[in-house]
Amino acid sequence: MDWLERIAKLRQWTKGGTRAPHKPLLLLYALGRFQEDADGGLRYTAVEQDLQRLLTEYGPPHRTTPAYPFHHLTGDGVWEVRTDRGPGSPGSGVRDLRGTGATGQLAPDLRAALRREPDLLGRIARLLLDLHFPPSLHGELCEAVGLDLEPAEAEQLPAVRRQRDRRMRQLVLTAYEYRCAFCGYDGRIGAVPVGLEAAHVRWWAFGGPDETDNGLCLCSLHHKLFDKGVLGVGYDQRILVSQRFVGHSPAAREHVIALAGRPLIAPQPGSRPPAAAHRDWHTRQVFHGAPRPATAA
Repeated sequence: MDWLERIAKLRQWTKGGTRAPHKPLLLLYALGRFQEDADGGLRYTAVEQDLQRLLTEYGPPHRTTPAYPFHHLTGDGVWEVRTDRGPGSPGSGVRDLRGTGATGQLAPDLRAALRREPDLLGRIARLLLDLHFPPSLHGELCEAVGLDLEPAEAEQLPAVRRQRDRRMRQLVLTAYEYRCAFCGYDGRIGAVPVGLEAAHVRWWAFGGPDETDNGLCLCSLHHKLFDKGVLGVGYDQRILVSQRFVGHSPAAREHVIALAGRPLIAPQPGSRPPAAAHRDWHTRQVFHGAPRPATAA
């Protein structure tokens, strides 16, 4: 089994489409640190806050701890942990990891492979991003973990990746008549739409199909906020705005907070709105916290 295949088969809790990006986030962080210092270890107490911020921002809505992947990733053959007592992890308890001086590092064989093959790091990082996160978050996630990636190599990644339907964007934008389903933005340069994107409701990385009832035409701002869990879609096809979102400027109030409770702009007749199963997945796995009450008209 090569390294890309091993990374693609990380053991995770995925029952019912549940998001569990703990291990991928730790690996992306470790790859970023490897670029800075190929021999440096990650002492748990030194990186705990960084890892917690990543889980809070890019993980599922429920609270979790970086202690879980720091220990359990050792079982996948890509990570090792040592303590002040020697090799081996003390377990997944936060106190144990802190108290024993637990230090993690990419497995020796993986570090050696990364040194032999300079492009392997980028291919592993892109595979992790593609399998666990929507494209709208890839750039900022690389910045968050300190990864500096070159343009994508042409080399094909493992066959475990599903093939995207390239018609998805055109079908979704046509269904919504080239308007953002949240705000109605419909900008063009000549005949070419600008700032409009096809968003998956249930992420493609988690079994979301490339079909119009799993898509929304959204402007770039609302696509990013939808994928970050600030915005969602309720059972009645009305817009949800997370209570955790804070914005005091007129722009934040107008373009985000004021959307709470508004009906989605529906697709044209003959096209289906987001299916209940996909809306429910997004609400459970992506949307943060409780929704704000509808704003006054």
